[in-house]
Amino acid sequence: MNKPSSPPLNPQTDESSKMGEYGEVAREKLSAAAQSAAEQATAAARQCSTHFVAEPAQDLYTRLRDYAKQKPDVAAAWCFGLGVLIGFKLRR
Repeated sequence: MNKPSSPPLNPQTDESSKMGEYGEVAREKLSAAAQSAAEQATAAARQCSTHFVAEPAQDLYTRLRDYAKQKPDVAAAWCFGLGVLIGFKLRR
């Protein structure tokens, strides 16, 4: 009676190959998650830079323009005073 010989099963080899496969799958999923997070962070940074830089500058300009319309004499005095200070600093 001849039995077909099968390779001996080594539980450590089977476990290590399964762990290697799981490791590859985990590595791929982590890589995809990291790439997605980086793309989302880049998009958020672009949106913040547009909003937090452009919006306050426009708001400040609008507020100053409205104030100058409401109180033109005070706005003219401020402009004159700032002009004198800047002229004095530039002269030295």
